[in-house]
Amino acid sequence: MPTGNLYLIPVPLGEIAPGRILPEYHSEVINSLTEFIVEDLRTARRNLKAMGMKRPIDTLLFHELGKHSDATIYSSYLTSVLEGQDIGLLSDAGCPGVADPGAAIVRLAHEKNIRVIPLVGPSSILLALMASGSNGQQFCFHGYLPIGRPERIKKIKELEQTVSRSGQTQLFIETPFRNNQLLEDILKEGKGDLLLCIATDITLPTEFIRTKRISEWKKNVPDLNKRPTVFLFCS
Repeated sequence: MPTGNLYLIPVPLGEIAPGRILPEYHSEVINSLTEFIVEDLRTARRNLKAMGMKRPIDTLLFHELGKHSDATIYSSYLTSVLEGQDIGLLSDAGCPGVADPGAAIVRLAHEKNIRVIPLVGPSSILLALMASGSNGQQFCFHGYLPIGRPERIKKIKELEQTVSRSGQTQLFIETPFRNNQLLEDILKEGKGDLLLCIATDITLPTEFIRTKRISEWKKNVPDLNKRPTVFLFCS
């Protein structure tokens, strides 16, 4: 029996009409599916409805893939695919598998020789890199920096040195409610001539993307509280 496919289905990065950033084909795909692996059930239901799901949401089968999920049962999430059924994988926002727990499912799918089909959609990391004017030939995404301030400052200095030494763009993020604390440490500890791109609320009406030297940012510090943001150190 041939196996089914695992569709990686991107979702909007915030409160915006999906039609503005997602191809119409996405609606066709989700309406062909009855089973989904999702990061958060409530968010997934809302996103699928907004993206044009015509089936009653209560008739769909969901498998949750949150922070506290038991990884030992992930393999069972792909049972239907091995039996020939297509299923979808959704993140809470953006592209599944990128800074996202869905990567574990994708890896399992490859181990089981299941075809993985990534659909086009918004990635805040790639969009920030595109709009920053930084080195797009060499870059590294570090995810979240350490929460503890001494460790965070040490990491900031390490990333700064990497940019100065190699020219490789350094990207990182923070939990939105801690953005301002991170930015404060960057402006206080970073070298004044270091280029910093702040990419906030990407694809949303409040989108703000600007690249300036740290010395210039100090003159007009933006309020990033509770706003999804990607930070980039640039050469």
